Amino acid sequence: MTDLILQALYSGVLAGSSYALIALGLALVFGTMRIINLAHGEMVLVAAYMAYTLENAYRVNPLIAIPLAVIVACMLAVIVNFLVNRIRHDRELNSLILTFGLGVILTNAMLMIWKADIRTTKSAWLQDAISFGSLYSMKGELLFFAVSLLLVGAVAWWLRASWYGRAVRAVSSNREAAKLMGINPQRTELVSFLVAGLLAGFAGVALYCNSVIQPALGGALTVKAFIITVLAGMGSIVGVLIGALLIGIAEALTTTLA
Repeated sequence: MTDLILQALYSGVLAGSSYALIALGLALVFGTMRIINLAHGEMVLVAAYMAYTLENAYRVNPLIAIPLAVIVACMLAVIVNFLVNRIRHDRELNSLILTFGLGVILTNAMLMIWKADIRTTKSAWLQDAISFGSLYSMKGELLFFAVSLLLVGAVAWWLRASWYGRAVRAVSSNREAAKLMGINPQRTELVSFLVAGLLAGFAGVALYCNSVIQPALGGALTVKAFIITVLAGMGSIVGVLIGALLIGIAEALTTTLA
């Protein structure tokens, strides 16, 4: 039983690292614009289907699809940002309705293009097992665990050290005061959406490589990301990472012990 619990904890940590990428993008947008992008999970899922499409069409390693997945996710992020900025009244409420509708549209588009079948990678290298004593995982899980930690660290550095990162923090803290300091809030919001799209691209490929995907999964991803954001609190990168790991561990323990 001890080995089983340790394996569940290990698997939960690996899964939680990918959740951190999804939640961090949602948290950035929520922090700067005070809106919850209910289409965020679908953006991640579209990125995952980019990896599936390339692997299925050209028999290539799905890792090669990362640039395409990032580009597509960023394009969707720009579209969502553009539409949200067209809202003039009650932006918090109306943006929920808008992004929920966009999520439904994306889900149905994925159903039309890729059908409802469950998909996962066929890459033998990514699915190869690697062990540390009695703990087992796939190579793909370890790879994206490292990538997730690297990206979370990079975003934390960007928010602290770069001009746009500090602008995002300023807009998140006080939008009107940020304007007085010469910061363009709309441009800063677009930057936060682009960073969220970049993270969604990596998260989507990680999801496809380490798990299974199907069009109805997007809503569940958004809910998990929102729960992690709430657990983390506003503006806490470390909190997002810890919250994501807790969700991953809780899922793994529930599956193991239920």
